[in-house]
Amino acid sequence: MNKTHVRPVRDLRNNYAQLAKIVKEQHGHVVLTHRGRGDMVLIDFADYARYEEYLHQKYVEEKLQEAIKQAQSPQAKWIPGEDVMKKARTHLSQLEESAEKS
Repeated sequence: MNKTHVRPVRDLRNNYAQLAKIVKEQHGHVVLTHRGRGDMVLIDFADYARYEEYLHQKYVEEKLQEAIKQAQSPQAKWIPGEDVMKKARTHLSQLEESAEKS
C-alpha cells in the first residue's frame, strides 16, 4: 500500500524535489495542508490514471448491475433492436439538422 505523507503547502515551493521523489519514485501520496488542515493531495499521474480507470470500471459495473435488475423485472418492456436503431437514427438526424440551422 502507498505511504501517505503530510506536508505543509509551502513545501511545494521550498521542497518540490523531495515531494516529487516521494510521488514519482516511491508512488507515495502527499497530503498538503494549509493552516493545519488538509487542502489537496499530490499523486503520480500514472497512479491518477489508474485511479480514474478504476472509478470508470466501478461506474460501468454499477450501471450494468442496474440494467440487469431492470431487465429481470416482470414490468420490463422489450423493444426490438431494429426499432431502437430507427429511433436513434431519427434522433441523430434531428440533432444534425438543428446543428446545421445554428
